Amino acid sequence: MPLAPTESAESMLHGKRSSSGEDAAPPAALRGPGGAERGSRISAADSGGPKIPGSTRSLPLRSGDGTRAGDKLLSAWEDDPSGGRRVTSRKVKPFSLVGVVWDDSSAVPPGRLQVQTRGSGTAKWSAWRTLDTHGDGTQEPAEHDRSGKKAVGATAPLWTGDSTAVRVRIVPDPARGTKAGGGSSDRKAAETRLPEGARLELVDPGKSAGSGSSESGSAGAGSGSRSGSGSRAGDGPSDDDPAKRPGGVLPELSRADTRSTYGDEAADATPSETDRAKDTRIGPRPAIVTRKGWGADETLREREFSYSKTVKAAFVHHSAETNDYSCADVPGIIRAVYRYHVQSSHWRDIGYNFLVDKCGKIYEGRAGGMAKPVMGAHTLGFNADTTGIAVLGTYSKTAPSKAAKEALSKLTAWKLGVHGVDASARVTLTSGGGSKYEKGKKVAFNAVSGHRDGFTTECPGESLYRELPAVRTEAARLQGRR
Repeated sequence: MPLAPTESAESMLHGKRSSSGEDAAPPAALRGPGGAERGSRISAADSGGPKIPGSTRSLPLRSGDGTRAGDKLLSAWEDDPSGGRRVTSRKVKPFSLVGVVWDDSSAVPPGRLQVQTRGSGTAKWSAWRTLDTHGDGTQEPAEHDRSGKKAVGATAPLWTGDSTAVRVRIVPDPARGTKAGGGSSDRKAAETRLPEGARLELVDPGKSAGSGSSESGSAGAGSGSRSGSGSRAGDGPSDDDPAKRPGGVLPELSRADTRSTYGDEAADATPSETDRAKDTRIGPRPAIVTRKGWGADETLREREFSYSKTVKAAFVHHSAETNDYSCADVPGIIRAVYRYHVQSSHWRDIGYNFLVDKCGKIYEGRAGGMAKPVMGAHTLGFNADTTGIAVLGTYSKTAPSKAAKEALSKLTAWKLGVHGVDASARVTLTSGGGSKYEKGKKVAFNAVSGHRDGFTTECPGESLYRELPAVRTEAARLQGRR
């Protein structure tokens, strides 16, 4: 997740301004070296809206990590029937998303980290769910939040719905040959083997004005879902429809209007792509829920924008680690992931450039202009010249919905088309260094690839990964190439 390279403002912003307001470049007076906008904090007035009243609770998982007595909300570690060790919270303030972070971004927990949660108003615990220790994206050394803190190690976040209690356990990982308990030496407190500074992050996404959910979550008792998805008495109207907010949705465009709006930008693609760019074959722009639409608190993120030269490929991910959510809950889910990426993981903004829900709705992710080559934080070694798209859910065994696949095709047809890329083509990217390819290595990818193609991970899940060839074919058809 490197910052913007030091280049001229023209090359950093890539091409002419679109006539659509969301893609306007940062004001020239605010740009610093490399065309990045300077400053470290955005006021509520600058963001065009009030601060969203969410919160993040951080609970240490290791003893002796400087916890004051009054902050010790976790009970002592104890043996777990799995052969591992576990710790249980006392009742905590309501939260809807959980993850674990630690100080050293290169460290990895020695076993599998799993959590159980208990929904508000119920005594029933959810099933144990494993947190992905490869994280939600992948951080690079230069990624930092607006306070200047470097990114930390982190699991992927897990959406739980409205919950008030949590258990954490570390269990043996047979694939690694690790032990979390059993022998005399292994029966020491498990927290001593967690990475330094390990802490549990409990995130409440908050409610923006007029937000909430009018649908009941589908996860069932004990999952944390309930009618209103975390809405509590006094939270205000139960209505989180972005279409009801001025500026909440960027409308879809016809093929002709899309080409008229973005054709000049496609013609300014890099020389190696000139022949493909001349035909300006861009898929129609789909409707996209803006950051304002999902209620982004713009005071949280780094004020600077970071850009690549262009966009050559899209990496597809899955996120939120559950399919048991109502689509009416999605603005809150994204606010929670945003808060986890920025406040817990110390990223400059949410890691993904776009997010797609199971109902086929597309959401703007990282700020800086939806048509522009905004540098995301999603695929270690290949964040430059790419865009990251997260499909909310987990797709190891569950097939993605038809609506989600159609949304992926529409989004990649438009986004890649703006930058002169055939969605069904092969492209070459240069590795910035990561778990799979050494720095400087040139690697061929499909223009629409999975996270696993560029990083050692199962993401985006086998079932979603198998659908990517069909997504590429449909995206190319929408571009007019088939």
